[in-house]
Amino acid sequence: MIQILFDNISNKFQGIFKNLRRKGKLTENDIKNAMKEVKIALLDADVNFKIVKQFINTVSEKALGNEVLQSLTPGQQIIKIVNEEMINILGNAPARLTFSNNLTTYMLVGLQGAGKTTVAGKLALMLKKQGKKVLLIACDTYRPAAITQLQVFGQKNSVDVFAMSENISPVDIAKAGISHALTNNYNIAIIDTAGRLNVDEVLMNELKEMKSSVRPQEILLVLDAMIGQEAVNIAQSFNEQLGIDGVIMTKLDSDTRGGAMLSVRAITQKPIKFIGVGEKPEDLEQFYPDRIASRILGMGDVLSIIEKAQASFDGDMQEVQKKILKNNFDLNDFYKQLQNIKKLGSVSDIMKMIPGFSGIKLNNLESEDKMYSKIEAIILSMTPRERTNPEIINGSRKRRIALGAGLPISQVNTLLKRFNDVKKTMKMFNSNKKSLFNLFN
Repeated sequence: MIQILFDNISNKFQGIFKNLRRKGKLTENDIKNAMKEVKIALLDADVNFKIVKQFINTVSEKALGNEVLQSLTPGQQIIKIVNEEMINILGNAPARLTFSNNLTTYMLVGLQGAGKTTVAGKLALMLKKQGKKVLLIACDTYRPAAITQLQVFGQKNSVDVFAMSENISPVDIAKAGISHALTNNYNIAIIDTAGRLNVDEVLMNELKEMKSSVRPQEILLVLDAMIGQEAVNIAQSFNEQLGIDGVIMTKLDSDTRGGAMLSVRAITQKPIKFIGVGEKPEDLEQFYPDRIASRILGMGDVLSIIEKAQASFDGDMQEVQKKILKNNFDLNDFYKQLQNIKKLGSVSDIMKMIPGFSGIKLNNLESEDKMYSKIEAIILSMTPRERTNPEIINGSRKRRIALGAGLPISQVNTLLKRFNDVKKTMKMFNSNKKSLFNLFN
């Protein structure tokens, strides 16, 4: 989950806010000291120093006003100001993709290694789920296996891919791909372009020619969050020479400090439209400035939890409810719901997105991944007949299942007992998550 990106800076902000709340009435000196701590937190997170200076000046000016100093809750007022300014830097409202009346073309650009090809696939899948007919156009003829990578993604996710020989120029491939998309009534064409290790004249000339030839609706710059402040220089170069319409930040699930996100938006004034938060095809999220600001400041993000839950469960819950009512809910359904729960992320990450829980140590849930693995191992060691009819599982079957799972028979017994408890519980709550967490406790 993306929260790993913000753990360090979030903890620092929570400490600063906690100190402010404790003091009751604040002096100008209290505010200045707090702003010094905020400045250090932002610089440690690799935020561009110009942005930090602007941020501190704006917040300090508002915080030192009479409205704050004479307030009964000055600490809360300052937190509100910091949150509002953070949202302002990140772009206020979310920036959506724009569409044309006919074929809409998006051109993905960026340096080698930023993840353009992966993002192209994820974006295509996202738009396909929205009911669009999408074509991926493979124009990266320089990186070995780039075209194959896109084709494999397309096959696995039922997304069409247009590709030609690597001997043909990327510009000609792009033009042929757009012609194919128009002829076959596609709604969306996504062009995966080649990258370089550095911004160079050859790369830019090729992209400029492609832009002139296919006239994309939007040019989206894919940036690797792990490169820190260099992301700002790259974004400026692409914007000045090519003109970009938005940014997609990748690798936000990695151990990076997060400053690139704040810096790129503030300096280029180009919106961040999506963020890549994992390796799975669905791990591309719409960028919401207010939600990201809340996560950075340790104030939670309940809306994102709700959306993840809806995406994971909504398609299955009606079918599950029917099975429960007919008493047909079996271990196959149980396993499927377990997979849905896992899509939400770890419990510790989810708790960090709930206001008031960020920073709390959840030691009793640290073994949740092991618990998931045990359940999966036991269920997958069963035959299809046993999963459908768990009541036939006798002593000898339990021994075989336990051996296959590499676990004691007692844990097979525990799972079967708890499964029956879950069936009863789900009739009341339509949720098996609480029971799952207690399976081996």
